[in-house]
Amino acid sequence: MALEDILLADRDVVQILEAVKHHAPVGACVAAGLIRNLVWDRHYGRVPNDSGGDIDVVYFDTTDRSRESESRYENALRTVAPGYIWQVRNQARMHVPAGDPPYADLADALSHWPETATGVAARFNMDDRLEIIAPFGFGDLMGHVLRPTPAIAARDISIFHARVRQKGWLERWPDLTVAGG
Repeated sequence: MALEDILLADRDVVQILEAVKHHAPVGACVAAGLIRNLVWDRHYGRVPNDSGGDIDVVYFDTTDRSRESESRYENALRTVAPGYIWQVRNQARMHVPAGDPPYADLADALSHWPETATGVAARFNMDDRLEIIAPFGFGDLMGHVLRPTPAIAARDISIFHARVRQKGWLERWPDLTVAGG
C-alpha cells in the first residue's frame, strides 16, 4: 500500500490534516511520529495507538520566528482538536538549537532530523490534494528501516542510538532493521 493510501485511509489522520490546513500556518505539515508510527503499526496489523498523542506540525517562515506565533497556532489547533497534544515548530528557527547553519526550506530542515523515516511530512494543499515532503524518499519508512540521516551521523551518531533505545522502537516493531551508524 502506498504512503498516500495509508494516510488517506485513516479517518483520524485526515481530520488532523484538515485541522492543520485550516488552523496552522499556510504550508504547514504533519510530520514525524504520527506518520512513521501509523505506517509501522499498519505493517504489524495494529490499530495505531497514538490517539491523543503528540502531533508534530512543522512549517517554514523566515518572517516570524517567534515562539509566540507557534503557541498561537498550538492554541488554535487545541481548540478545534482538543484530543491531541499539538507541537507546532517553525523550522526556520530550529537550526539554532541544533547548531546548524540556517535551513533553506522545510525539506532541508527535515533532512537534519535524526532518522530518515521520521523526516517525512504531509499536508493538504489549497486544492485539497495530499502533498508529501520526504527529502530521503519513502524507502526507509515503507521498508521499516531505522537509519540516521547524514546530518545526524556527521554531528553525533549517539543521538540516533539514544533515540532508538529511549523510544523503544525495536520492542514495539521487532521487524525493524537498524541501518547505518
